[in-house]
Amino acid sequence: MLKGVPKFTILALPLMLLWGYREVRNQFIQPQAILVLGGSSERLEREKFTAKFAQKHPKIPIWISGGSPKAPTRLVFSKQGVDLKRLHLDYDAVDTVTNFTTLVDELEARGIRKVYLVTSDYHMRRASIIGQIVLGSRGIDFKPVSVPSNASPEPVQKSVRDGVRSILWLTTGYTGAKGEQSKQ
Repeated sequence: MLKGVPKFTILALPLMLLWGYREVRNQFIQPQAILVLGGSSERLEREKFTAKFAQKHPKIPIWISGGSPKAPTRLVFSKQGVDLKRLHLDYDAVDTVTNFTTLVDELEARGIRKVYLVTSDYHMRRASIIGQIVLGSRGIDFKPVSVPSNASPEPVQKSVRDGVRSILWLTTGYTGAKGEQSKQ
C-alpha cells in the first residue's frame, strides 16, 4: 500500500472514477425518449407537463407507464399539438417499480440509451433509485425532469423498500408487486 494514503481512499478511488466517467459521459448523450411515470392525479399534472415539455423535443418518442386513462391522456397531448404517433401508452405497471420493469426491455430493444425521466418532484427520489437499478441494469441512463407540486417528498422508507424490490427483480425476475404472475 501507499504510505500515508488511507485504505478507504484507495478502495473508493475506482468507484469515484467510474462515477465521474458516467457523469461526464451522461452530459454528452442526449435523451432519445421521454419516460413518464403515470399516476399523478385526475388533473393529469404529469401528462400536461410532459405535453409542453415534448414540444421542446419534437423528434423523440414518449412512453407513459401506467396511470391515466387513454382518452384523456391523448387529448392532453393533442391539445398541445404533439403528434399522437409519438405516444406509447403502457398499462402493464401497477406501481413505481413496475413502471420501470415493464418497459426496460422494450427501451433496450429499441436501442434507447438515455431517457428523460418525468415524474412529480415529491416522487423523484424514489423513481431515481429505481431507475438507477432497473434502467442501469440495461445500460440506460436518465435525466430527471421533475413536475412541480406542493406535496412533501415521500418518506425515505418508500425509496429503500422499492430499491430492495428493484434488486429483487434483477436477481429473480419478480418485483413483489401484488398479483404478480409467474414469468413462465
